[in-house]
Amino acid sequence: MISAVMFDMGGTLEDVYVDAESEWAAIDKLNEMLKDAGLDPGVDRKELKCRVDAGWKEYSAFRDASDVELKPVPIWRDYALKSFGFPEEKLEPVCEPIAHMWEITHYHRALRPRVAEMLQGLEDLGLKLGIISNTAAMYQVFDSLDEYGIRDFFSDVTLSSVTGLRKPLPDIFYVSARQLRVDPRDCVYVGDTVSRDIIGSKRAGFACAIQIGSKLTCEKDCGVVREFEPDHLISDIYDVYPIVKGMLDKR
Repeated sequence: MISAVMFDMGGTLEDVYVDAESEWAAIDKLNEMLKDAGLDPGVDRKELKCRVDAGWKEYSAFRDASDVELKPVPIWRDYALKSFGFPEEKLEPVCEPIAHMWEITHYHRALRPRVAEMLQGLEDLGLKLGIISNTAAMYQVFDSLDEYGIRDFFSDVTLSSVTGLRKPLPDIFYVSARQLRVDPRDCVYVGDTVSRDIIGSKRAGFACAIQIGSKLTCEKDCGVVREFEPDHLISDIYDVYPIVKGMLDKR
């Protein structure tokens, strides 16, 4: 019997995308934050972007190969800003604020239409709700949920930055299930990628995996071996409600 529904955040509950405007806005804000902390990069914005991009490319290769998420301090100290050799005692206190800024500036984010209506419907069915999200910031997801006015719907928010585990590792799905006190076999997961969300939740033994397309789907799923396919493919997030309700009605 279905007892819980968990969601991915960026690309699923939110529309998320990156463009040149957001990339440069993040670089300019990073430059400002570093200088405010007494850490002048000493290069122009083009060089700053080149070095940060190279650092992120190196970190992405590490985390994609290991499915390990580091905390903001080692991400920014040892990868994104490594080439600048900033004093650790000055850099480390601003790594989380930088990570938070990066998540909301480098990416355009907006809550999908009818999310709150869909969540209310699931809650009215007596289901527990949770979030399982890959993120490189500690608090941004919580703050975004507050800003969207939907945080109170969720009994659990499990983040890769907190657990150190990244989807598609089944372990991060098990963490959320344990925190919600539910059996993975009684859970539904909703995400926008096969590579992380569908494969991860299916490996964890979830009863149902629902995919909603996003602007990130093709990029994240490029070349992935499709070990599993979604049970349902939707384009409107509200459709999660009638799908899950239908599953409950069949019990």
